[in-house]
Amino acid sequence: MENKKVTAPGLAGMKSCGEKISVLTAYDYPMGRIVDDAGIDIALVGDSVGRVVLGYDSELKVTMEDMISHSAAVSRGVRRALLVCDMPFLSYQISEDDAVRNAGRLVQEGNAEVVKLEGGEYVANTIHRIVSAGIPVIGHLGLTPQSVHQLGGFRKVGKDPEGADKIKKDALILQDAGASGIVLEAIPAALAKEVTDSLSIPTIGIGSGPDCDGQVIVTHDLLGLFDKFKPSFVKQYADVWQVMLKAFENYSRDVKDGAFPERK
Repeated sequence: MENKKVTAPGLAGMKSCGEKISVLTAYDYPMGRIVDDAGIDIALVGDSVGRVVLGYDSELKVTMEDMISHSAAVSRGVRRALLVCDMPFLSYQISEDDAVRNAGRLVQEGNAEVVKLEGGEYVANTIHRIVSAGIPVIGHLGLTPQSVHQLGGFRKVGKDPEGADKIKKDALILQDAGASGIVLEAIPAALAKEVTDSLSIPTIGIGSGPDCDGQVIVTHDLLGLFDKFKPSFVKQYADVWQVMLKAFENYSRDVKDGAFPERK
């Protein structure tokens, strides 16, 4: 397994040589270690932590303090993987100065190596400011969970010509602003391929077909560790929820029956 450290500038090189980029979410120290040991290229501390770890009903409730705490925990377990951290809702939308300051906190206090933020042309200047401060940025187009109310729910984006043209235009704008890569979420596969082919920076797909330069899945969905919602595009590689449930039930039965602990 390749042990060379993954870096933000190195992502474009991975794209140019045709090496697919693997991305999984991580929210704590043990998950960071396992993701890193498995050879995953990017450990993403996503604001999905709100739903799958903190029990919130929306990513919009995640705070800077939440993201800093979880990013710092993951960073203690990651060595090779690139540590990317989501900027939470309202941490970059109010002003560019706030955005730079909050991105700096994720790096200083959360040990993030890259920050990720959602949006198209309207965040281009913000991305430029953050990059100018020495902090790499990954963009996010298509279905942007922090704008879910504006979008009218979790649904495919870019299916009509006007929406597709906007995504293609925004992708080039984010690249010109200095983004190191772009997540494409829930857009048609043909559109994702067109955007990917038009950029020199990599695209990371989530529910956007096989032609992106990399793929990301929420780890709890991959493991079957979150039972409230499963996106249709997810391939579940394990059913950890049921494994843990069975183990806990067996433990509880042994305690109540007096079988644990054994006298020896």
